[in-house]
Amino acid sequence: MLKSKTRWIVRESEDQLVKTLENELKITPLVASLLINRGLDTVDSARYFLFGKEQFHDPYLLKGMDLAVTRIREAIDNQEPILIFGDYDADGVSSTTVLMVTLKELGANVQFYIPNRFTEGYGPNEPAFRSAAENGVKLIITVDTGISAINEATLAKELGLDLIITDHHEPGPVLPEALAIIHPKLPDSIYPFRELAGVGVAFKLAHALYGEVPEHLLEIAVIGTIADLVSLKDENRLIAKKGLEKLKVTKNKGLKAILKVAGVAQQNINEETIGFTLAPRINAVGRLENADMAVELLLTDDPLEAQSLAKEMDELNKTRQSIVNSITLEAIEEVEKNYPIDSNSVLIIGKEGWNAGVIGIVASRLVEKFYRPTIVLSFDHEKGLAKGSARSIAGFDLFKNLSECRDILPHFGGHPMAAGMTLNIEDVSNLRVRLNTLANEQLTKDDFVPITLLDHQIKVEEISLSSLDELNLLAPFGMDNPKPKVLISNVQVSTMRKIGSEQNHLKVMVNENGISLDGIGFGLGQLVDHISPASKISIIGELAVNEWNNIRKPQIFIQDVSVDSWQLFDHRGVKRIHSMVNTIPNQNRKYIIFNREQLDKLDPALTSEVLLIQDEAEAKAFDSHQANVVLVDLPPSKDILCHLFNGKQPARIYAYFHKESSDFFSTIPTRDHFKWFYAFLLKKGPLDLGRYGDEIAKHRGWSTETVTFMSKVFSELEFVTINNGFITLNKQSQKRDLTDSVTYQTKQAQYALERDLLFSSFQQLKSWFDQVIEESVIIEEAIK
Repeated sequence: MLKSKTRWIVRESEDQLVKTLENELKITPLVASLLINRGLDTVDSARYFLFGKEQFHDPYLLKGMDLAVTRIREAIDNQEPILIFGDYDADGVSSTTVLMVTLKELGANVQFYIPNRFTEGYGPNEPAFRSAAENGVKLIITVDTGISAINEATLAKELGLDLIITDHHEPGPVLPEALAIIHPKLPDSIYPFRELAGVGVAFKLAHALYGEVPEHLLEIAVIGTIADLVSLKDENRLIAKKGLEKLKVTKNKGLKAILKVAGVAQQNINEETIGFTLAPRINAVGRLENADMAVELLLTDDPLEAQSLAKEMDELNKTRQSIVNSITLEAIEEVEKNYPIDSNSVLIIGKEGWNAGVIGIVASRLVEKFYRPTIVLSFDHEKGLAKGSARSIAGFDLFKNLSECRDILPHFGGHPMAAGMTLNIEDVSNLRVRLNTLANEQLTKDDFVPITLLDHQIKVEEISLSSLDELNLLAPFGMDNPKPKVLISNVQVSTMRKIGSEQNHLKVMVNENGISLDGIGFGLGQLVDHISPASKISIIGELAVNEWNNIRKPQIFIQDVSVDSWQLFDHRGVKRIHSMVNTIPNQNRKYIIFNREQLDKLDPALTSEVLLIQDEAEAKAFDSHQANVVLVDLPPSKDILCHLFNGKQPARIYAYFHKESSDFFSTIPTRDHFKWFYAFLLKKGPLDLGRYGDEIAKHRGWSTETVTFMSKVFSELEFVTINNGFITLNKQSQKRDLTDSVTYQTKQAQYALERDLLFSSFQQLKSWFDQVIEESVIIEEAIK
């Protein structure tokens, strides 16, 4: 057996709905199921999603848009200094860029300001607003921030500043007093789509200011939309689709430079280009330094400046990766040492010196490892403050639960799955206690086991280039329209090996009904040691087209693997048992020894896992159910093995079957051998075996042990008498069969035992164990 890392849940799709979409839209059952799973369960909605010509909503449906546009146009006409107040992540940077381009093209006197993550923290702040007022700014427009800036809005009013807030983060119970708040999630909002990213809201403001959809800004808007992990439906899907097409032909000097540094060909751009290439580099700037550099990159028309900025951002991203790896190791140690998951439903850890710009990534890493809602804090003991980033799991709404702790969170904001905050260090323990209490009330044991939702269970024969091309009709993929994950169940492994410079990746070919499919699992190379060649495996992952040397064929990017049945691992012939120990799971692991002298040859550290079984009663008493059983040496009989597994279903059997010396390749006398030897003794009379035994053996091409063996058998059958090495035929002996001899029986049994267990093929041994285990299963089911 091989357990999957997560719980696999295949989404159910009503068969009749699938058939209806399949027939009406001429699509495969796979695509039909995917559409239904995304809530597109009517022919019209599915057709519109796949083939429709979407249109942007009227921006004036957003509350406050008319007030905002009127005030901005007034500022443009009067050349009043305007300040765009942004945020330091990819959404904030792209939001800032969209409005900067818009207002500059409309002739505004505009500049931007992004707070420093380390000295100012997230969102509007008093010093920045006071500085803006002193510099003559009359209008501040926030992008991707501001909905929680209650005090700052009041200050702006006192300073004579008009404040327009554009944001998409969760509104609190009290809203800032601003000239206008443009936000799709306001309680009384009538806007048709609530899930815009910060840049989506900024784009809608640009839409209203231009009086038409600013198509040239879509290549910027797509960055924040995908990077901020908002729902890729409705207007966000439109921004993503159109934006990706614009990116493929962009003339933006900064975008071209960063793509070149990252080694990305423009024609190959997709949503993953943003998620894994553009967004990390943009975010790295704000995480380590000041995000101004990223905005300047997107705004510049100078190719040399773009090239320089792109290289600097790329280096910062490499530095960011190194810092994240270092802090993650420290954070894991902190959890395991001081806040173990068996007593912490929410992990809250912190340390002085941890870079506040990357702790959100660290929090994500900890959620991946421990699957607990996690807050990672950076302590500033001089100021007595802790700045933190939080990530959650399904079932625990971060924003809602943090809202229950507002009294100790002077500054926080975010979403159900992610949040940021600042609090006093002295309140961290209180926050830990309160959030753990809330989590214990809301979460069950099952909630702490990761779930992988699968879109479809598919046969290998259903996977073709045409079906994969059809899948791309659903792109771009993202939140609420995830890249399809499929289950391929119980297929045979044709080939399997480790690949990569560190041998840490899995390369496999599976076969079902004569049709093969290639698969690759990054970081799954260790599974090669846990999948027996004869096992049928189930795999989950994402389907794709592999292009190599102008050859296109389907493949699957494997994310998890399971084996439902017991597995046999053949280590017969391995010289040292210690070489295989590291490949055996330590859960419920038992080393079975049948011969006492083998005990001293095992590592003393394994003593607690070793069991000596010397008879059938002890074998019957051993519980091998779901155990990883290592058969260290050869048993005295197959019956003991049968009793060892009778009525039990092991997870794995590791056959080592060590034996110091084997009888298998020595000559096993046939009846003709015995017949000749008897005739020889009858002819020659009494014979000194010590003197002539070797000569007889050499004459016949036998071993000396063969002559000794036959002599002993004749003696037990009373055919001969052996006295001081002399063998004499008993001419008056009774006729008896060779099998009446205990020595003969033992030799034949040992030969058969070695033949069946030690020198059989893998498949023969597997079939024998299958028969034993299957019989026990049949008996067990019959009892039930």
